[in-house]
Amino acid sequence: MKFIFAALISYFIVRLITPWFINLSIKYNFVDQPTDRKKHTKATPLCGGLAMYVGFAICFILFVGFANIKHIAILIGSLLVISVGIVDDYYKTKGLEFGIIPRVIVQVTSAIILYSVGIRFTGFMSPFTDTYFVFPHYLQFILTILWVFGVETVINFSDGLDGLAGGFSCISAFTLFIVAIYKGQTISALISAILIGIIIGFLKYNLHPAKTFMGDSGASFLGYMLALISLYGAFKQATLISVFIPILALGVPIFDNIFVMIKRFLQHKPVYKADASQIHYRLLNSGMNTNQVVRYLFLINVCFNLTSIIILLLKI
Repeated sequence: MKFIFAALISYFIVRLITPWFINLSIKYNFVDQPTDRKKHTKATPLCGGLAMYVGFAICFILFVGFANIKHIAILIGSLLVISVGIVDDYYKTKGLEFGIIPRVIVQVTSAIILYSVGIRFTGFMSPFTDTYFVFPHYLQFILTILWVFGVETVINFSDGLDGLAGGFSCISAFTLFIVAIYKGQTISALISAILIGIIIGFLKYNLHPAKTFMGDSGASFLGYMLALISLYGAFKQATLISVFIPILALGVPIFDNIFVMIKRFLQHKPVYKADASQIHYRLLNSGMNTNQVVRYLFLINVCFNLTSIIILLLKI
């Protein structure tokens, strides 16, 4: 019941405060203007990420609290991520591009904060001998940074259609919640439940036609939270095969963006330069409409997530 209550409270908070943030965004012109690449036709508020963070922070303090240094680190790291995302969004409202280097520095710093308090990828359990193989500290550090940074990036790159990044994140959070419950990881389950609540509350205003966008702030924040939930729970004592559970939970955005980045690299294009090469844009160009593309990609991602749950239940 605590998990359900956490999800419901976070849902209602975001559901209630988002209209206020929308009005505030319009008042101060904190809006995303249409471009040739973007599919919306009118200026749209970029306040969704901030609304989700407020809902998360309130519920995190209420249900998780400050029992240890890890919980404080989560709040600090997520605050850094949402803050640099808001700055990035502000630049976009002015038709400018925020530098990639400051954003990377903040994202890596937020990942280092997690690593420093023990939220890290430490190794894997052999499915044959029940021996836990611990990686050297330098490899733990590299894998943790790459995972956190990578998940933030793929969720950000997937935020191209109304409801898409939010839906991906919600499906993944639900799978990570199941994993945490199965493994008896209360904190991971609570964080997952809160994340599900804030996303569903936000999607009320983000499904097509969207009344607000999550912006880079929201996408980076959701990516950060999904990455740390995996490190806090799903990757703990994982076997060599079950390491793929959190990867499959983010199957569509991860595999699509790996494909896109390889394609950009081979074409000698900037890897992080936004364009219309993601799968949702390709499907739109094939003749599908926004709702059809979103539902189609959700279905594929659900299949990936079901596969990850099967791996969990098989204990391999």
